[in-house]
Amino acid sequence: MAGSTDFDLYRPSEEHDMLRESVRSLAEAKIAPFAAEVDEQGRFPQEALDALVGNDLHAVHVPESYGGAGADALATVIVIEEVARVCASSSLIPAVNKLGSLPVILSGSEEIKSKYLAPLAKGDAMFSYCLSEPEAGSDAAGMKTRAVRDGDFWVLNGVKRWITNAGVSEYYTVMAVTDPEKRSKGISAFVVEKGDEGVSFGAPEKKLGIKGSPTREVYFDNVRIPADRMIGEEGTGFATAMKTLDHTRITIAAQALGIAQGALDYAKGYVAERKQFGKPIGDFQGVQFMLADMAMKLEAARQLTYAAAARSERVSLGADGRAEDLTFYGAAAKCYASDAAMEITTDAVQLLGGYGYTRDYPVERMMRDAKITQIYEGTNQVQRIVMARNLP
Repeated sequence: MAGSTDFDLYRPSEEHDMLRESVRSLAEAKIAPFAAEVDEQGRFPQEALDALVGNDLHAVHVPESYGGAGADALATVIVIEEVARVCASSSLIPAVNKLGSLPVILSGSEEIKSKYLAPLAKGDAMFSYCLSEPEAGSDAAGMKTRAVRDGDFWVLNGVKRWITNAGVSEYYTVMAVTDPEKRSKGISAFVVEKGDEGVSFGAPEKKLGIKGSPTREVYFDNVRIPADRMIGEEGTGFATAMKTLDHTRITIAAQALGIAQGALDYAKGYVAERKQFGKPIGDFQGVQFMLADMAMKLEAARQLTYAAAARSERVSLGADGRAEDLTFYGAAAKCYASDAAMEITTDAVQLLGGYGYTRDYPVERMMRDAKITQIYEGTNQVQRIVMARNLP
């Protein structure tokens, strides 16, 4: 069989490589310098938001027809990965903008898309996703938030928990029960605005990691919204929510990749400089084996994540109708990459020894940040259930 120099099946395109370079430069110049302070103070990374919006990288997934960059799923992954490499909290800006707005993209009417995607693309607003509740975490279909029809309006009552960027985002995709008899088929999706009367927020959660990304409860107290704010048909909200997660779990895998890459890069540099017993500790075989395992796990996770992103794009374009295939790959990428990130960051702390345990070095922050990737958008135990039900 003849060989070919342009056999690009298993590598990102030149455009993707160029995107990575530009995002990495931006992240190192404008986001990395504030990462430790953002974590220490538990404050929103405004510098990162300004830099991302200024370079049109805050919501690259928004289609061009609504003023967005129209980036494909792999490009979105690369943006999130490169931001997470220096600051996991900041990477939740592009990641959650996609999570919050994807239900609108997948199921919304043309009117709702135009109304909410354009300000998102411009950087005038951020989007959050309200699915989880105090009593409905892994069992999201057990939610209690209600939406009751009242003429041309819906009235929402309830509470959502663990909402990323709550209070900062202008727009919220909210899942609520419209027919309690039907369980998951009685759930509908709505866009709620921060300024709607009756919307309020709890105190920021005190978290182990991603401290720069606010996580709050969102309260709906007789929130009255126009009926045209429903996303898709009544009763289709849960299906839209699950379809959304098939695509966005891949962005959590991307975040995990970035955190792991940042930890590996730092550890690699450290062991080349740190001397013990008269030579750099990187010369010792035990250390080399650890680095080799870290790099191997990271590369395996990256290949799986990029393959999942390619599937996500094909499903979006309608070129590949097998959505259950995406369900498996999205869950596998998220689960594998987050487990790998936890192992790699833990090993990075170990390689730095006592220094790794201090806040003077970034790897302890990366280890704390990595943990959440095993938990949110479906715990890794739930991902294994999802995979088992959707074996390719």
